[in-house]
Amino acid sequence: MPEINEPYAPGTPCWVDLMAQDQTAAMEFYGRLFGWGGEVGPPEFGGYATMEKDGRAVAGIGPAMAPEGHPEPPHVWTTYLASDDADTTARRITDAGGALLFGPDDVGTLGRMLMASDSTGAVFGVWGHRDFVGAGRVNEPGSVIWCDCNTRDLPAAAAFYHAALGLEARPMVEAPGEYLGLFTPARPDRPVGGIGAMEQRFPPEVPAHWMTTFAVADLAATVATHTAGGGTVVVEPTSTPWGEMAGLVDPWGAHFGVMQPAG
Repeated sequence: MPEINEPYAPGTPCWVDLMAQDQTAAMEFYGRLFGWGGEVGPPEFGGYATMEKDGRAVAGIGPAMAPEGHPEPPHVWTTYLASDDADTTARRITDAGGALLFGPDDVGTLGRMLMASDSTGAVFGVWGHRDFVGAGRVNEPGSVIWCDCNTRDLPAAAAFYHAALGLEARPMVEAPGEYLGLFTPARPDRPVGGIGAMEQRFPPEVPAHWMTTFAVADLAATVATHTAGGGTVVVEPTSTPWGEMAGLVDPWGAHFGVMQPAG
């Protein structure tokens, strides 16, 4: 169901955000691209903006900044995985061979968050929900439809996400052999994300990473709006079993995917 009102099952991608080099320009760019609205947030949250589609939260865009003693974050889309207890998840991450980059830290009464890298180097966030569970709209135009980890060590990544977040990695129907779906115990029949091997799809200098893909109603129109706004296309529109997809880069260098779902 596109609208979400209850907490996400642990391990499920529940939120994405962008720490932007130019927050206002990024808000305008993605607002035109996906029909989002939003305002710069209050100072106590660093001006972080919650972007909405049809009155529901879909993603965050904040100004690039970092906790004291940490470098400024890169201009990238970050995937957050849901947790019922961020502190316990933090311990499981390090026990599984990952590394904590910062946190867990409270975000007011909204939740508790951390940033980490998995055992193969892919960076992701964890969101321990309180008042805010994450995206209130998914799987429809203008919202997130898929998040996946791209890695150069598929078995290691699969073992990590199982140990750290309880996700089971296994083959998906119609997916290539070097791509695995991530399944939660709460919903073993439907993947909540994926893990793919990078060797045949990315240049050797590209590190392991999580990728966000947004649903769109008209792929051709979205790509045209994207390029008119200064973005570039790195993967031309391609047919897949799940719909038409393209890989894009915004004017400041953040990669993301767009998909017009089949049917």
